[in-house]
Amino acid sequence: MKSDYEGVFRHPDAVSKYDDVVYAEDSYASQINRRQRHWLRSLVTAEFGPGQVTQHDFACGTGRALESLAGTVRAAHGYDTSTAMIERAVGKGIDAEFHVVDEHGSPPQPVPTDGPSIVTVFRLLLNTSADVRDRTMAFAAGALPDPGSGVLVVENHGNRRSLRHLGSRRTRRSDEWFNELSSAQIRELFARHGFVLESVHGFAVLPKGAYRVRRLRRIASAIDDAARLMPFLAAVSTNVVYVGRRRP
Repeated sequence: MKSDYEGVFRHPDAVSKYDDVVYAEDSYASQINRRQRHWLRSLVTAEFGPGQVTQHDFACGTGRALESLAGTVRAAHGYDTSTAMIERAVGKGIDAEFHVVDEHGSPPQPVPTDGPSIVTVFRLLLNTSADVRDRTMAFAAGALPDPGSGVLVVENHGNRRSLRHLGSRRTRRSDEWFNELSSAQIRELFARHGFVLESVHGFAVLPKGAYRVRRLRRIASAIDDAARLMPFLAAVSTNVVYVGRRRP
């Protein structure tokens, strides 16, 4: 399976497809994003209060996670290796500072900020190498040096223990980007970089194929909306978000 996902989004055409096709209105990804946005804003308000925390969005892409927290954070910074992605985000008028970071070499360093921080990492860890995962966590550790400095929020959009996995044999033959990560792997990654996994949240029990037929999308979306409110289903969700904090 391929794992150079971060190298794909160098060309403006690929960036446009990401925004306009993958996240088209009513698509599988956009439905997940809707659920995540509501949850993420609630998390920030409950954890820090409105306007009290700085967001560091690593692999920010076209700014989806930055848009999700717009108006709830004190300041926001987006980091990405793709100039094309950042240019797209800037073109949206997102209220954030953007930083192009090196793809190789020493781990990128977060911009120094005062007060607590939330580090967000969406749609990165699944389709990338172990080295990039370690660089990501090193960045998070730099932004969150101790338990009181804030929280880390990481997405896995290919949970190994899910309905998506059950159809993996067929999918692997047709999709060169089919990769999987388990919660155990995420937990180990967190621990190796000094983080404690505090909670797990599911945002889609059904796999992408359940949304393929347009007339059934509303039903599939309603099922996933209901599943989102049942915490015990997070472990078997296709799309999972993990919340961590630095180990004391």
